[in-house]
Amino acid sequence: MEKNKILLVDGMALLFRGFFATSFRGNFMKNPKGIPTNGIYQFLRYFLDAVDKFEPTHAICCWDMGSKTFRTELYDGYKSNRDAPPEELVPQFDLVKEVVSAFDMPNIGLENFEADDCIGTLATSYSKEHEVIILTGDQDILQLVDTNIQVAIMRKGQGNYEVFSMDNFYEKKGVFPKQIIDMKGLMGDTSDNYPGVKGIGEKTALKLLQEYESIDNVLENIDNLSKGIQTKIKNNLDMLHLSRTLAEIKCDVPVNCSLDEAIWQLDEAKVRHKFSELEFNHFNKLLKATV
Repeated sequence: MEKNKILLVDGMALLFRGFFATSFRGNFMKNPKGIPTNGIYQFLRYFLDAVDKFEPTHAICCWDMGSKTFRTELYDGYKSNRDAPPEELVPQFDLVKEVVSAFDMPNIGLENFEADDCIGTLATSYSKEHEVIILTGDQDILQLVDTNIQVAIMRKGQGNYEVFSMDNFYEKKGVFPKQIIDMKGLMGDTSDNYPGVKGIGEKTALKLLQEYESIDNVLENIDNLSKGIQTKIKNNLDMLHLSRTLAEIKCDVPVNCSLDEAIWQLDEAKVRHKFSELEFNHFNKLLKATV
């Protein structure tokens, strides 16, 4: 059986990135109804470029379903440092899903979980028999790299990716993919707003995991650590465990998507119709590359 190549798209990561890449110039573009479309336009540029580069047989887009999740229930502060999305972006959340649907691509999301959890669950399931490539700008997702799972992190500039696989991960990061969870347990995550162990930064976390492999082994060998690190860990034990739980992407949430629904096969007329609704007229050039 020939292996399929499944592209899992982190929808919010692309939409937010696309919005901020263009909004600083005040260029929001609007459809005939006056709804801004700049984020969607850039989302499509990123997405179609990735399709062109990675040539998937299947494509699926995963979304966050609001800011309340099991993580915010576990820890009030989780992501609480984030501003509300700009008002020009809010109406693009629903509209971008319509655009994704015009490509006959499934939109997947689950109340109470993040897009990452949906991506983790689908990637784990598909990778048993197929190749998976995850498209994102979000470093958290690196923990999912595994046999048959690659992560393409978008870098500055169009069509610029850093692709992480089992072959190059350790060399790039100094730890293995699953150790990223324990790294974040120890050092916390400023963008998601949880502290880990106060006073332990990336360097110390990396050193501890290179020596002891996991948080559990660090705790078993705590007497061998320097007095300073022992004290920091003992004073922040609960937050260490909580931070590790917050950092871990769940790969067993109740989502599924049959691959038959996700075959990458453009209905050109349908997509063109959606583009003309949005007044994305010069998109036809881009489409030709992927049809």
